[in-house]
Amino acid sequence: MSILTVTLNPAIDISYPLEAFHLNTVNRVAQVGKTAGGKGLNVSRVLKDLGADVLATGFADDILGAEIVENLKSEGIDSRFTKISGKTRNCIAILHEGQQTEILEKGPRILREEAEGFIDNFKAMLAKVEAIAISGSLPDGLQETFYSDLIAIANKQEKTVVLDCSGSALEAVLKNPHNPSVIKPNLEELTDLLGKEVTLENIKESLQDRLFDGIEWIVVSLGKEGAFAKVSDEFYRVKIPKIDVVNPVGSGDATVAGLVYGISQNETVENTLKGANVCGMLNAQEAKTGHINRTNYQALFDQLKVEKI
Repeated sequence: MSILTVTLNPAIDISYPLEAFHLNTVNRVAQVGKTAGGKGLNVSRVLKDLGADVLATGFADDILGAEIVENLKSEGIDSRFTKISGKTRNCIAILHEGQQTEILEKGPRILREEAEGFIDNFKAMLAKVEAIAISGSLPDGLQETFYSDLIAIANKQEKTVVLDCSGSALEAVLKNPHNPSVIKPNLEELTDLLGKEVTLENIKESLQDRLFDGIEWIVVSLGKEGAFAKVSDEFYRVKIPKIDVVNPVGSGDATVAGLVYGISQNETVENTLKGANVCGMLNAQEAKTGHINRTNYQALFDQLKVEKI
């Protein structure tokens, strides 16, 4: 059985590494990186690195979208995208002086018949998968409840759903009766959702808000401080060692890959949380987004601490 990754607004990710970034003048780039991008496709690559069987889906056009399909194929990742008449987007990251400046195109507008076609494809793919990771933003043209519709279909077939989105798309899911198995907000997103500042001091109370009723796993990213999680009625603090960061882009997506992989493998809560955070750290140690080097996996795994609070 496979893990299905959903990226409704994929992109060609273009990275421009510069020693220094100068405004209002020419910046010449010696090396340009281009990869199939979008949060769910980063999840796909890390799952592949973990040894999982992956199927990627989303919306794609016949030009850049076709390039995405070929890029995934070259990495051994199967895909089944719904064709669209709009244009798949580019996303540019300028890496300079230890910082990152991003220029993100908005992406295409999805037509109603294209959305309906995707739903049909999604239903057909569910028979072949045991878990689903849904990541990223909703493209224009889709209702805010589109993720909730996908979750309802998956829940009917008793499939695990890990959801990584934010803003109005996440809020719409939380106000809908169809719950994902896992969500992965950060403190800022929790603050926006609850309308009050969420900190480590009040996070335990905050995660018991009725807004999150019915969601089994809530995993809160704390960056270099690790993570905090609520699983069923238990609370966990994940502490991670300090590492040398090469490129942090996609580390949250790598964490999602670790979560959906661990849950699909019936790992313990502690091992799933450890594995997910290790994936995020390993991604940050790689220059290429959405990749991990499993050689260092066990050594980092052994350094992590998961404490029940």
